[in-house]
Amino acid sequence: MGASRALLLCLLSLSLIIELAVATANFFKPFNVSYDHRALIIDGERRMLISAGIHYPRATPEMWPDLIAKSKEGGADVIQTYVFWNGHEPLRGQYYFEGRYDLVKFVKLVGSSGLYLHLRIGPYVCAEWNFGGFPVWLRDVPGIEFRTNNVPFKDEMQRFVEKIVKLMREEMLFSWQGGPIIMLQIENEYGDVESSYGQRGKEYVKWAAQMALGLGAGVPWVMCKQSDAPDNIINACNGYYCDGFKTNSNNTPVLWTEDWDGWYTKWGGRLPHRPVEDLAFAVARFFQRGGSFQNYYMYFGGTNFNRTSGGPFYITSYDYDAPIDEYGLLSEPKWGHLKDLHAAIKLCEAALVAADSPQYIKLGPKQEAHVYHVDLQTGGLKFENQSRCSAFLANIDEHKAAAVTFFGQTYNLPPWSVSILPDCRNTVFNTAKVAAQTSIKMVDFDLPLFSNISVHQQFMVHNEVSYISKSWMTVKEPIGVWSENAFNVQGILEHLNVTKDYSDYLWYITRIYVSDDDISFWEEKEVRPTLTIDSMRDVLRIFINGQLIGSAIGHWVKVVQPVQFVQGYNDLVLLSQTVGLQNYGAFLEKDGAGFRGQIKLTGFRNGDIDLSKSSWTYQVGLKGEFLNIYTMEESEKAEWSDLNLDATPATFTWYKTYFNAPDGTEPVALDLGSMGKGQAWVNGHHIGRYWTLVAPKDGCQRICDYRGPYHSNKCTTNCGNPTQTWYHIPRSWLHASDNLLVIFEETGGNPFDISLKLHSIRMICGQVSESHYPPLWKWSRPDFADGSISINDTTPELHLRCDDEHVIASIEFASYGTPRGSCQKFSKGNCHAPNSFSIVSEACVGKKSCFVGISNTVFGGDPCRGVVKTLAAEARCVSSSNNLGASQL
Repeated sequence: MGASRALLLCLLSLSLIIELAVATANFFKPFNVSYDHRALIIDGERRMLISAGIHYPRATPEMWPDLIAKSKEGGADVIQTYVFWNGHEPLRGQYYFEGRYDLVKFVKLVGSSGLYLHLRIGPYVCAEWNFGGFPVWLRDVPGIEFRTNNVPFKDEMQRFVEKIVKLMREEMLFSWQGGPIIMLQIENEYGDVESSYGQRGKEYVKWAAQMALGLGAGVPWVMCKQSDAPDNIINACNGYYCDGFKTNSNNTPVLWTEDWDGWYTKWGGRLPHRPVEDLAFAVARFFQRGGSFQNYYMYFGGTNFNRTSGGPFYITSYDYDAPIDEYGLLSEPKWGHLKDLHAAIKLCEAALVAADSPQYIKLGPKQEAHVYHVDLQTGGLKFENQSRCSAFLANIDEHKAAAVTFFGQTYNLPPWSVSILPDCRNTVFNTAKVAAQTSIKMVDFDLPLFSNISVHQQFMVHNEVSYISKSWMTVKEPIGVWSENAFNVQGILEHLNVTKDYSDYLWYITRIYVSDDDISFWEEKEVRPTLTIDSMRDVLRIFINGQLIGSAIGHWVKVVQPVQFVQGYNDLVLLSQTVGLQNYGAFLEKDGAGFRGQIKLTGFRNGDIDLSKSSWTYQVGLKGEFLNIYTMEESEKAEWSDLNLDATPATFTWYKTYFNAPDGTEPVALDLGSMGKGQAWVNGHHIGRYWTLVAPKDGCQRICDYRGPYHSNKCTTNCGNPTQTWYHIPRSWLHASDNLLVIFEETGGNPFDISLKLHSIRMICGQVSESHYPPLWKWSRPDFADGSISINDTTPELHLRCDDEHVIASIEFASYGTPRGSCQKFSKGNCHAPNSFSIVSEACVGKKSCFVGISNTVFGGDPCRGVVKTLAAEARCVSSSNNLGASQL
């Protein structure tokens, strides 16, 4: 059986499994959810909950089971998602709950995995999502003002929220029905903009709460960043740190709905990264100081397929530096270190839920302990244990380590770290001591997308490009009017009022008459006329007589463009483009797009020409876009012509080719680094906008120091490179062969250099010392009789694990002693056990995962007495079928 056929059978089997899971309705024995001042109460018991943020439209249904499973394995109890109004109601009253928007299927998959769900209905979501999740048709409702005490808006909002709650109830998905939904959210971060609306904003908050509570969902509702949240609504925290957050009610628990574990990215921006040591510190501090529910925003970020990225200028990738990356691969050490953190917190859960508040102990000038210790039964609530002690020891000094005394014992605390003691004696985890492996994501291929040539030929092509005929076809996009739907209007119309966001593109066309006197005037004065636009967003292309003469990029910026006309009539064409609609802030319905203020031509003999009052012809979108030439059915109807290998890069041009899918199951991406700006489709699926804007050359840090408060510019990378060049193609969108790729290119690029990338984890590294703690899985469940935890073997261990369907093929480096460097840059130190390589190889080679103890006994003796030893190892992973994923394109 060929690998491609095996892949198709695998996908069909997966689809069947998904359908069976969706058909299952009773995931739990029905249970109630309530809360008190300390925590959510699930089926009568307080719970400490870890939540993983996953947005279902940012992945395909075929990816959902694996993402949920990896979240559960990572220690999550809950999956959290927004509900995306503009995806579910693209036209008023016409609902869509299929494909990536099959919300019911997603919720049922969460339930079938044994996890709970937090459903954030909003319906404003922000989320770096187009228009903040609002459907653009909402702007056209007469008299509407968004997110304030406005009857038309409240009517539309209530109708949608009722629709979602009713759907969840009909599908038996609330906890009291045996479903996974334990909590809902109404509105979203409204406190950030509430003051802009004055008294009407305060009235709106009260109305939204009353409306939500009146729907009878039977589970708690939250608002986030809402300090005036009404009674019976929980106000929750969003941010990088929430350990100091106080609710606005003594009767509600401390919830962290958005723990920003990374950040989003704009075209032309650097790539942000949040160190896992700092992230773990923030989470540990949150639970240390009384928090009870924490959600990673995002645990999996995914992809802004189609034109769903918000803006302006947010990129197609929504990777977010999350524990699971855009392609569904684990990001290590972030995922693994957080998994250990979650296990440590779970060892403390009985004490955390039993105590109403912690005992605070000052251990030093910047060191402190919070102790959860309860001996007496708390009335009314069912606790598994009534005698437990757990402690968190924190060193909030950003620079210095500290030795502290706690209950008569000495504990060493690295700077900016928290140690967790589930029994108030034994340290099982410190946020700054990372034992999890580091995974290096590799690109297996960088092969041009050639049609109908063998793998052997492809490798020849890689070295001798000139000897291979490439197969691309092309068709030009007309500039200006291309359909009978174009219309004439006196004056300038607002962009979204015309396009309704059915396209990024709107053509404004007018005609300018230039006299002989004007030409003589310019020659005599040695000047050129100038086009001035008071304000525009996001991208503007300026054409005169069919030729592109200038561009502008910005968010409501002024444009001053010198122009050159010929005598007689000249066609002036302005192409206004959106690159994601505004998704944050007050008065979104008024933001709009296109132009503001006056548009005029200056420098004419008889004075300025006010084009704002001229007659303009309007044309929405691209011809190829509206003819759907990116689909299999319609592509053949377009007038394509062969593209020559030495063709000059062209603007406003469509390209297409066919390619075969790479064998195997590894994630696939399209490398569009050779292109300029545009959009791309595979088999009719819109994989998103692309743009090769380059990040600034400076501002990136050579060394990322986790210590101290994080901000989005603290640990950035990718300076001097295009912000994004790889674009995810989900495996479920590919056929074994003859996949149609269609590109619309605006600024000029070389399609012959487009290539496929296979993303995989090929190299894994670990570095664990004798000073690390034993693996969390070695600790027993707490002894509920006396509150103690126990362990039989206190030896730290190095753990290496390849990704699914891969095994360790070889050990590339191993040294027990004092190795130097970091992953892919390891070297032996002054102390080295000679048998390091053989010991690690014997333990790991040929296996999916392995453990190696960090002790002199394991390595046959002490290679250097009196020195803390470390084991560093680097391993290479290969497909378990020995198939490296060669692609026949």
